[in-house]
Amino acid sequence: MVKKPKKHWREHLRFDQYFLIFTVSLFFLVYPGENKYTQTPLVNAVGAVVDSLPEFEPSLLPQKKSWLPDPEVSARAAYIYEPDAGLVLYDKNANQKLAPASTTKLITALVALDYYQLDDVIEVRGLATDGKTMELFYGERMSVENLLYGALVHSANDAAFVLADNYPGGVDAFVIKMNEKGKELGLENSSFANPIGYDHPDQYVTARDLAILGLYVLNNPTLAHMVGTKAITVADASYTYFHDLATVNELLGEIPGVAGVKTGFTAEAGENLVTTVSRNGQKVMLVVLGSKDRFADTRVLIDWVFNGFEWSPIQSTLDQ
Repeated sequence: MVKKPKKHWREHLRFDQYFLIFTVSLFFLVYPGENKYTQTPLVNAVGAVVDSLPEFEPSLLPQKKSWLPDPEVSARAAYIYEPDAGLVLYDKNANQKLAPASTTKLITALVALDYYQLDDVIEVRGLATDGKTMELFYGERMSVENLLYGALVHSANDAAFVLADNYPGGVDAFVIKMNEKGKELGLENSSFANPIGYDHPDQYVTARDLAILGLYVLNNPTLAHMVGTKAITVADASYTYFHDLATVNELLGEIPGVAGVKTGFTAEAGENLVTTVSRNGQKVMLVVLGSKDRFADTRVLIDWVFNGFEWSPIQSTLDQ
């Protein structure tokens, strides 16, 4: 008896099965979800003035007016990045390693959300009482969401500490994860020794790295809402104790278009500020580190960039 050769699996498919496979494949190619081929890069060419357009081709490019001098700011380092075009608009010591102070809490928040759910309730088992706090107490139980509000809106050191303290392995393991996260995000010249921002020889960032970090925070809708919140009252899990939280950022709610992101101050760091601002549909990320007056410096930079740059259609730029 001669056995018939087995048919290849493709020969068993009917037309309707082919059609189904084709439809499903087409769906995954065009659906703008997790498909890496359809996603717009979050950060493109941060840290270098690019000579070509970013991969996603913005419709407008910022162009510096010929008369524009460099801004005068007290900050030891400053950086302005235009994320849509992927262009650095201003750079002063952008890769100098400086103390981050409470801008550290941006990466603390990202690491916390990698592990916790917003509605997870955790207990205060230890406290950080130095500096600004939301006045948590031992044994208090609070949601991760409300602790994140405390850390990002009120810049509360106790909230950041509790998030790290409840992480598997405690604060030490959390700090290891912070540094791993920093490398994952492309923070090339940053190091973290605690989740709060206390001064430490191994706790440093650069203005460029903070711009990258700020963009990742803003790409998370939950965190973007938090860093743009001016004031909020949160409660413990039993709604017995309430905490009034208010932003330290004087520009939030005062300058149109400012939507956060984070302040920081210590004696070693000086005054730090990461800011995102939009005007007429154009967005920029600004960072000042080691400033004598972070709010004044940032006002100068906002005026400088929006008065000194014009956003022009790409076609008109290429035709010049």
